[in-house]
Amino acid sequence: MVLGALVSIGASRRPRARRAGVVVLLLVLAVLAGCGQTPSRWAPADHVVREGDTLYSIAHANHLDYRVVARWNGIRPPYVIRPGERIRLTPPPGGAPASMRKPAPAPQPEPEPRPDRPPAEAERAPASPTPGPDTARERARIRWVWPTEGRLVRDFRNGDPARKGLDIEGREGQPVRSAAAGKVVYSGSGLVGYGRLIIVKHSPAYLSAYGHNRRLLVKEGQRVDTGEKIAEMGRADADSAMLHFEIRRNGDPVDPERYLPDR
Repeated sequence: MVLGALVSIGASRRPRARRAGVVVLLLVLAVLAGCGQTPSRWAPADHVVREGDTLYSIAHANHLDYRVVARWNGIRPPYVIRPGERIRLTPPPGGAPASMRKPAPAPQPEPEPRPDRPPAEAERAPASPTPGPDTARERARIRWVWPTEGRLVRDFRNGDPARKGLDIEGREGQPVRSAAAGKVVYSGSGLVGYGRLIIVKHSPAYLSAYGHNRRLLVKEGQRVDTGEKIAEMGRADADSAMLHFEIRRNGDPVDPERYLPDR
């Protein structure tokens, strides 16, 4: 309709006016052609992950939905990516989804829900307070200690996605220690909502997570002892410094106070 009207007006005018109309028509066509492009058409074919990149930041920079990019690349929540990986920014050939990658070597905490970040997965069934026989033996072999000093400002609530662990208030820069001996399986800031995060695997069943650090002192693959300093406390927000601490059993969050000694 718009283009037809412009052509009619151009045909009824004198040659000079007709030339002006043609120019206007070409400009309108160019604008309409540009409006017809979706943002993803301008994205490069792929992106090589650099230090500090997250799937969300890569997708946002290329005007794409991070969930679509995750599906194209077969990346499962919590969307962990590593430097050097090549991330596809266009659909796979034929529109078929890419084959799913192998999951991360250890279960990772899901991001907390927030409008500008990847949503958490649906909560799984609450963990049983009483472990099975095999897990009980594993638990008996682990000596747990508190990861830092400070006031407990938020405790665990079973089934509440906003309270999967403990929030311990302290001062910025104070030591954060491994709650038990184990192997560092994650050290970085790729999980939005946890800040600089460390995850330590203590056994096939148990791991612990330490979020909102100012500085990380250990690397992935490093073994740590019970009580060893692994990070420095940072800020979860502008108001106070605190550590977010979780214990997970078979990937499910459990109440850390059931495992930690009395203070």
